Amino acid sequence: MVGVLNTVLQMIEEDATHLGVATDHVIESFRNQLWSGYKTGEGVEPSLLEQFQPLEDALAAMGVVVWPMTDFEADDALASAAMIAAEDSRVQKVCIWTPDKDLAQCVRTDRVVQVDRKNKVIRNADGVRAKFGVSPELIPDYLALVGDSADGYPGLTGIGPKGAATLIGRYGKIEDFPPEVLSGRVELALLFKKLATLRTDAPTLANVDEMRWAGPTRPFAECCERMGNAHLLARAHKAFAAIGY
Repeated sequence: MVGVLNTVLQMIEEDATHLGVATDHVIESFRNQLWSGYKTGEGVEPSLLEQFQPLEDALAAMGVVVWPMTDFEADDALASAAMIAAEDSRVQKVCIWTPDKDLAQCVRTDRVVQVDRKNKVIRNADGVRAKFGVSPELIPDYLALVGDSADGYPGLTGIGPKGAATLIGRYGKIEDFPPEVLSGRVELALLFKKLATLRTDAPTLANVDEMRWAGPTRPFAECCERMGNAHLLARAHKAFAAIGY
């Protein structure tokens, strides 16, 4: 939990003025109804599940907007919020802080980028093409072919990353593939594409003003005391003072 809070503060210290955090309040989503093998909460350590609510509470106390997802997934919330922010002319840049490959579909030129904190990479549209061999809007097609083990769908047997990029480069989206290319597996590929396509209608925000960070709230001090982390509180106050509004 402290790691997430530290990451959010890092975002603020690196000049983010508006931000939100999406959580999987429950692991299952509407995608479980589409594919029986889609990821569930089975096998997740109970101790980890027990941290979800305290994390959401701590983020709210820090003054950060939280989007806890139930029917949708956290990635859907990020995609939805990113789209709303990108359409606002007042927004200079939208940064999606997650290395998850499915979020690469949200990248747009240099305006919407993906931040891979672990590998210290900021990926724009050219970066997505360099990594996956396809443009951001074709990431769902790419994942449909190669699969995503983290989400629980296997992709199509016999098609790896290079093969998928080659096919997409030649034909475009799966809907435009000649029928013989996938050998009768078009419907399965389209199902996987539906699983891979992030929704942009998840309940998040009406406009970006809701994401403006106005500093930590009073309960955040108690939160930091419970965690035994006074430095986190001091850091939050310092970050807010540096903003100057």
